Amino acid sequence: MEYGMTPELEKFRAEVSEFVAANKPAVPVKAGVRSAEDAGELALLKEWTAKLFAAGYIGADWPEEYGGKGAAHSPEKDVVVGEELARGRAPAAVQGAAHLVAHALIDFGTEEQRQKYLPGIRSGELVFCQLFSEPSSGSDLASLRTKAVPVEGGGFRVSGQKVWTTNGHWADYGYLLARTDPDAPKHKGIGAFIVDMRLPGVDVRPLREMTGTSDFNEVFLDNVELGPDALIGGVTQGWLIANSSLAHERSAVATSAVRLQQNIEALKELASRVTRNGRPAIEDGAVQERIGELAAGVAALSALVYANISRWSRGTERAYDAPMAKLMFSELGVDIARFALDLAGEAGILVEGDENAIDHGRWQDEFLYARGFTIAGGSSEIMRNLIAERGLGMPR
Repeated sequence: MEYGMTPELEKFRAEVSEFVAANKPAVPVKAGVRSAEDAGELALLKEWTAKLFAAGYIGADWPEEYGGKGAAHSPEKDVVVGEELARGRAPAAVQGAAHLVAHALIDFGTEEQRQKYLPGIRSGELVFCQLFSEPSSGSDLASLRTKAVPVEGGGFRVSGQKVWTTNGHWADYGYLLARTDPDAPKHKGIGAFIVDMRLPGVDVRPLREMTGTSDFNEVFLDNVELGPDALIGGVTQGWLIANSSLAHERSAVATSAVRLQQNIEALKELASRVTRNGRPAIEDGAVQERIGELAAGVAALSALVYANISRWSRGTERAYDAPMAKLMFSELGVDIARFALDLAGEAGILVEGDENAIDHGRWQDEFLYARGFTIAGGSSEIMRNLIAERGLGMPR
């Protein structure tokens, strides 16, 4: 039995594993958080999303009247689902941002908003993107500059720029944070909105990344007219709403820890195929020591994740728990991929599609995306600050 698992959860794990094996779509899983490469792949991901909701494996933490599991749900089950998706090399649901906006609507939205959007999220039909980050306000999100100016009739006129928007080019709607009161303290004067991505003035521009794909986008909002029903909650509740919805997503690092464990296994297999000093690299003591060190780090991360989930379920979560797990995950990801490239040598830097590429270009893709994870979701520098200030009591 795995660390933190009860017999009930192990039975649930077996059920999810069987479901994933029988139903996962034929979509290749790559490093990181990726968008569909074409419309056909998007259709498969939407269908997969609908199946996950229908089986109760995602959306289980919604209230029962909106399709959730009520008392039958537990945070540990969310972790199990995330882990089994990773173990089964299956993609996650197509709209990660929809999970966030769903909780924003459940906790702060009107009943009309819930009835309009929640069914489409559950069916996989509606794809959302997250319009939070901006070019000048990444880790310091509260310094965002996009403005939502009230207009006659109760609506808003929005202007600004967003960036790093996953699925922006596929999204039907965006979950937007914009400044509604320029005179209020920066955490206080923000509103949360739902934006129809087909409205006049919305310009989505895909960004080509080092990986060769365009998973992110920059989004320009030029005097976009929003009706009163686009606002979620109060006009200056955006910061509260965003943090509340983000707090519901705690299984991502657990999923990533499983992917890191898979990378450790792939690293050992790679070391058995390549040579060092005329012998399989896996026989070299220094290689064994480094792989053991990385494997121990991943095991420690998994233990930390389960301890964090346990504290969360008991209401004793600490402010520095999530930053510690995120920092460990992102830095370990870079270290594992870098060592794999070192072992692979020149062939390790070749990309997918090159006949001489090691493991079909997997390690180059892993390394490039691992660097992105040291920034996405809060940079490693910000995580260290949070740990120092909130965990060790050090001054700002």
